Amino acid sequence: MNKVIHFELSSENPDRTTKFYSDVFGWKATKWEGPMDYWLVSTGPKDEAGIDGAFMLRSGTDERLKKSARITIGVSSIDESLEKIESNGGKVLMPKTVVPGVGYSASFEDTEGNLVALMQDDLSAK
Repeated sequence: MNKVIHFELSSENPDRTTKFYSDVFGWKATKWEGPMDYWLVSTGPKDEAGIDGAFMLRSGTDERLKKSARITIGVSSIDESLEKIESNGGKVLMPKTVVPGVGYSASFEDTEGNLVALMQDDLSAK
């Protein structure tokens, strides 16, 4: 079974977003050293139930992506998952894309218009 492994919240001002979630929930955010503006969020100790996530800088013209919360589902094969998504009425929004040092990502719209991301680990990067 494929589990939700990550969430993303879009932000116009990551410093303000970090302060809000830190003050309200005690979350900690740190800027990712990758090729895009992205802040990794720790929502609590690793030995407690729950998932961590990220704040991403708002960009683009798609209003759904600009003000959204998005979950990421970990899969063993993005290619197989995208095929199943399309054959079951979903729509691929971003095809399989390399995330340097992490793996592969893709995104889709489900049959209800929800935006969801997929992540496949690159085992050679670990």
